Amino acid sequence: MIEVIDLDYTYPDGKKALKNINLRIEDGEKIALLGPNGAGKSTLLLQLNEILAGEGTVKVDGITLRKANLPEIRARLGMVFQNSEDQLFSPTVYEDVAFGPIYQGLGKQEIHERVKDALLQVGLRGYEERNPYHLSNGEKKRAAIATVLSMNPCVLVFDEPSAGLDPRARRELISLLQGLPQTMIIATHDLDLANQLTGKTIIMDNGRIVMAGGTQEILTNEELLWEHGLK
Repeated sequence: MIEVIDLDYTYPDGKKALKNINLRIEDGEKIALLGPNGAGKSTLLLQLNEILAGEGTVKVDGITLRKANLPEIRARLGMVFQNSEDQLFSPTVYEDVAFGPIYQGLGKQEIHERVKDALLQVGLRGYEERNPYHLSNGEKKRAAIATVLSMNPCVLVFDEPSAGLDPRARRELISLLQGLPQTMIIATHDLDLANQLTGKTIIMDNGRIVMAGGTQEILTNEELLWEHGLK
C-alpha cells in the first residue's frame, strides 16, 4: 500500500531531517511511528503526499508520487494534522467536509452522500451547520477526520491524533480509529494509543528508522524505549 525507497530530505537551513528511509506498509496494516521530538516523524509524513518533497521514491497504492499525479495520490492518502484547525476553515462543518469531494469534481448528489457518510462514521451527524470553531477539541478532531474520509481514501495518516484531547475525547478517538478499515500510519508519543491501535511499530531517531517490529515486542522493550526518549 505504501512503499518508501531511499528517501532523504534536507531542510533549506541545511538540517538533514531524513536519512535513507526505506519502508513498506501492506494493505490494512495499522502502524505506529514513534520517536523523540525532532526524530523526523512529521517530516516523513509530509513526504507521503509531497507537502514536502525529498530525494527518493514514494509509492502509494502502487502509484509513484509525482507532481502530475498529486491529486490522485492525495485522494488515496488522507492526512489528519495535529492541529485540527489547519483543516477546518469554512463557516460550517458541512462545507469543510464537502471541500475534498468538490475538489475532486464530483456531482452535487454524490458530494452530499459523501459528506453524510463521513459525518456518520465520525459520529457528527446533525453537526452539518455548526461552526467548526465552536466545537470542542474532540469534535474538531472528528470533523478533521471526516474531511479526509469524504474523499474515500485507502490510507489514513495521523500526526499526534490524541494531542490536546481530554480523557473522554481520547477514548472516543481510539474507538473511532479502531472501527475504520483503512491502512493507517499514526505518528504519536501516546504509547498506550499505539498499543491499542497498531500491530506494528516503527521507531525513528535522528532522521533514521532505528527499529521496526511488533508493537507489543517494542513497547515491552524498556531499554529500547529509554534509549530513544520514549520512556
